[in-house]
Amino acid sequence: MEDHLSMRRFQAKQIIAIRAGLLFLSLCLAAGGLLYTRPATAGQKSRTTVSATPPRAKKTATPRPKTKPTPVAAKTPAPATTAYTDFPHSKHPTDCASCHKFPSSNWEKVREKDAFPDVTEYPHHESCLKCHREQFFNGSPPAICSICHVSPSPDGGPRYPFPNPRETFDKSPKAKTAVSDFQIFFPHDKHLDLFGRNDGREYVNGTLFVTARYSRPRPSADSDSCANCHQTYQPQGDSSDEYVTKPPASLGDAYWLKKGTFKTAPIGHTTCFTCHSTDSGLSPAPTDCGTCHKPAVPLGKTDFDAKTAAPMGIEDRIMLLAWRKRDSAAVFRHEFFSHTELSCATCHNAAAMNTLDPATKKVKLQSCGGDGTGCHITPTLDDGGILNYEIDQRQKNAKFECVKCHLAFGKEPIPETHLKAISASK
Repeated sequence: MEDHLSMRRFQAKQIIAIRAGLLFLSLCLAAGGLLYTRPATAGQKSRTTVSATPPRAKKTATPRPKTKPTPVAAKTPAPATTAYTDFPHSKHPTDCASCHKFPSSNWEKVREKDAFPDVTEYPHHESCLKCHREQFFNGSPPAICSICHVSPSPDGGPRYPFPNPRETFDKSPKAKTAVSDFQIFFPHDKHLDLFGRNDGREYVNGTLFVTARYSRPRPSADSDSCANCHQTYQPQGDSSDEYVTKPPASLGDAYWLKKGTFKTAPIGHTTCFTCHSTDSGLSPAPTDCGTCHKPAVPLGKTDFDAKTAAPMGIEDRIMLLAWRKRDSAAVFRHEFFSHTELSCATCHNAAAMNTLDPATKKVKLQSCGGDGTGCHITPTLDDGGILNYEIDQRQKNAKFECVKCHLAFGKEPIPETHLKAISASK
C-alpha cells in the first residue's frame, strides 16, 4: 500500500515538473516574439512588435565648429640619379698629391719622343674609395665609373684619354666639350728676360748659365722673347687658301675665319718642364701643382659669337679655346701683313699681365692707331680710319653692325672709349 502511494507521488511530481518546463518554454518564445520585427512584403505595412522597454529618445548631436582641413605635406620627390660625366675639382678641395701620384706609372709611354716624368694618368681607385665607397658599389655598373671609363664593366673597360698630354687628349671626342676646372697662373714679368736673345741667360739640359755682367738687363719691348712660347697658329704662309674651312660660294663680304688669326700658347707641361724639371731643382717643382693650376673663375662676356662660328665647322680645340677667350676683337688676324710688321709690345704689355685677371690682358684700343700712329683710327673719316667709318655708319643707322673687328660686340652701343680714341687722334 505504501509502495503504491510513493509511486503516485513520484508521478505527480513529474507531471508538475513537465508543466513548469512547458510554461517556461512558452514564456521564452513570447519574449523572443516581442524583439522580432517582421519585414514588410511588397504592398504591406511593416508589422512592428512593441517592446516592453520604451525606446530612448535620440540625442541631438551638437554641431562641431568647422575647421580647415590640415594640409597634407607634399612628398619630397626622390633625388634624381646623379649624372657622372666629369670630375668637379671645385667640390673636392684637397691636396693634389692625395689623388695624383707623381710621376704616373705610364709617363714613359704616353709621349712618342722626349718623354719626361709627369702626371699622365687618372688616380687609382683607392683615392676615390676614401669618400665614394657607397657610389662604387651602387648599380650594375656603378654610374660613378663613367667619369673615367668609356664603357664601365666588372673588368674595368677602356678609359677616356687623360687630359695630359694635351696633344693626345685634344684629338679625342671627349675634348670637344671638355672645360678645364683650372686656369694657369704664369708671371710674364719673371720670364721676359729669361727668353730674351741677348740677356746673357741660357738653359742647357736644365742647367741655367748666366753671362757675367755688372747690371741685369731690362726686358726689351722689341725683343723676340714672346716667340719662344707664342707662334702664329695654322698660318697661311705662301698658300693661296686663306680660310680655315671652305666658305660658301655666296660669301661675298661676309666674315669667315681665316688662317693665321690666332697665336698659340703652351699647352701641357712640355715647355714648362724644360726649366722646372725634377733635375733642375728650379722652383716651382713639377710636384707643386697648385702653384700654377688655380681654380677657374667664370669667363666674362667676350666678343665670340657661337652662332657665327658654328656654320664654319671649326673643330680644332686649340683654335676654339683661343677664339672663345677673345675679350675684344674676335676677328683680329695676327697674320695680316700690316700686323706681322709690328712688335708684340706694340699691342701687348706683357710685363703687366696677370693671366688670372682678364683685364690685364685686354688690348687697349689705342694700339689700333689711337696714339696718333694712324692705321685704323684717324683724325677724320677722310683720312681712312676704319673705326671712323663704322662709327659714322652707326650714327646714320642704328642697326648698322660694326663687323670689321667684332662678332658679338658689333651690335652693341658704341663704347665711350671708341669715341675718345678718335678725339685723341686729332
